[in-house]
Amino acid sequence: MNITFLGHAGFLVEANGLKFLFDPFLTGNPVAVNQPEEISTDYILVSHGHDDHLGDTVAIAKNNEATAIGVFELCNFLARQKVKTHPMHIGGRYNFGKFSVKLTPAWHGSSYGDGPVEYLGNPCGFLLTVGGKTLYHTGDTGLFYDMKLIAELDPVDLLLLPIGGNFTMDVKDALKAVELIKPRHVIPMHYNTWPVISVDAGDFKEKASKLGAEIHLLNPGEMIVL
Repeated sequence: MNITFLGHAGFLVEANGLKFLFDPFLTGNPVAVNQPEEISTDYILVSHGHDDHLGDTVAIAKNNEATAIGVFELCNFLARQKVKTHPMHIGGRYNFGKFSVKLTPAWHGSSYGDGPVEYLGNPCGFLLTVGGKTLYHTGDTGLFYDMKLIAELDPVDLLLLPIGGNFTMDVKDALKAVELIKPRHVIPMHYNTWPVISVDAGDFKEKASKLGAEIHLLNPGEMIVL
């Protein structure tokens, strides 16, 4: 499994001959080093409708004839933009053949637009199981105790976890999430994109490493292989 950090909450995951793109916020992202036209993917998993997560989904999906996966309301919105979708809902799991996806709860919001906003359904996280490994992208969320139950049912190899605070859990709560989920590996996300979510990721790594997980601090554009 190859995982490339695209900045903020965006990742490109390559496994089992397929490519999975999470929350592709590239245009307007002050830390991104990739352009939308450089991205190749088969599936796009969108956690919620905010601009910094929905991002370049429409353009990338059309360029690649990719399928977007998300909650029903968000997929309806994308379908109106002529994007191919696979709608799901929280708690639902679907076996796509070479991989499976389960939607998890996320404590956040989801809307689109600057004037009258459009509600795009509940925010979510994703459990992606592919190539014998399970990845948990929590989406934007605060800490919640059911993370423990989620991981008991589907042990997590790689956790993609926000640490920036203000809009999501901060370092203190993220450490508790690592304790609850007990992943083998963690990549922190949703921090240092803007000053309001600026944190010391090194502090998170030092403390989280004591909980038994291997912590990977990636700069946008960097890749690891698990």
